Amino acid sequence: MIMDEFTPLDCLLPTGTQKICLIILNQPLEKDSLHTLWSKALLRACADGAANHLYDITAGQQDSFLPDYISGDFDSITAEVKAFYTEKKCRLIETADQELTDFTKCLAIMVEEIKRQQLQDMRHRLGVNTGLEGEWCSLIPIGGPCKTHTTGLKWNLDNQVLQFGKLVSTSNTYEPVAQGDQRKPVTVTTDQPLLWSMGICRDRK
Repeated sequence: MIMDEFTPLDCLLPTGTQKICLIILNQPLEKDSLHTLWSKALLRACADGAANHLYDITAGQQDSFLPDYISGDFDSITAEVKAFYTEKKCRLIETADQELTDFTKCLAIMVEEIKRQQLQDMRHRLGVNTGLEGEWCSLIPIGGPCKTHTTGLKWNLDNQVLQFGKLVSTSNTYEPVAQGDQRKPVTVTTDQPLLWSMGICRDRK
């Protein structure tokens, strides 16, 4: 089986070509990184109060930074910001389920959008050798049990089922390599949607 390789942190490089889906959370934003990520995003979303940060950091340019949707229970977004994005015809999706975080609710909507637009592929080869990668990475199931097989990690999964309350790979790292060698790509095969997270190292040498 041959899988196309993509490099997750390629999206942080101005020269990168990787297309992504972007979810902005209710945390401070770095302007340069936002512009780089925004330009590469096929889908863009804000989780509730994140819309306030997007509105503020794009002052004078808001019309060029309109998210595809904003979701949450809208207890954090200001009336001014909510009115602006409503006027600009951005979708505001109210999700009142208090058992879930704004991020989880926003992510669930994103997964459905990806399915609807057929962007999903269950076999991935991840390049992890840009120099931006931190030490940690994780694999988290979305919504339900997820049978997963990996290579290139320190603790690989051999067709094991990831499921909250049982096995979740939240504190993994990459396969060790000799000094001077490059990290091998990580491969992930899964039968259900899976969230890949990874640390970022800003102090590149």
